[in-house]
Amino acid sequence: MCQPALYPGTFDPVTNGHIDLICRAHEIFHDVIIAVAHNPHKQPVFSVAERVAMLKKATYGMDGVTVIHFDGLVVDLAHKMKVKVLVRGLRMLSDFEYEFQMALTNRKLAGDIETIFLMPHESYSYLSAKLIKEAGSLGADLSDFVPDFVAAALQKKLRKK
Repeated sequence: MCQPALYPGTFDPVTNGHIDLICRAHEIFHDVIIAVAHNPHKQPVFSVAERVAMLKKATYGMDGVTVIHFDGLVVDLAHKMKVKVLVRGLRMLSDFEYEFQMALTNRKLAGDIETIFLMPHESYSYLSAKLIKEAGSLGADLSDFVPDFVAAALQKKLRKK
């Protein structure tokens, strides 16, 4: 498919589940723009610049994958980037209600933008950044959940708190 896709999110931190979805989207669209959101409501552990850098490192060598950051509405970014497809991940049934609400709101705001839902590999379906941060704060080994460099950065951040 020639059309690029936009995969927006907070990515705090980037997980193996996120990377799996990026790879899946890349197989379908080839050109994938990963958009790291400035979301003050979520109180991220990592700055936007740190999250962008981690995603760039995690996707290094993936031709056609670009990492950017943004403020504001994702549909405004999609229009600015001339993208017609948003990619969102669905891990569990519990994600569906929120994602469905967001997709319908985006459709109302910009009817020319479609949302496509992708499911990660089942080995990542239970992963959430929130749980990873919680486990990391309690000293858990995070190597099965995030890339090694992310685990090291997360442990360093959580030790400071």
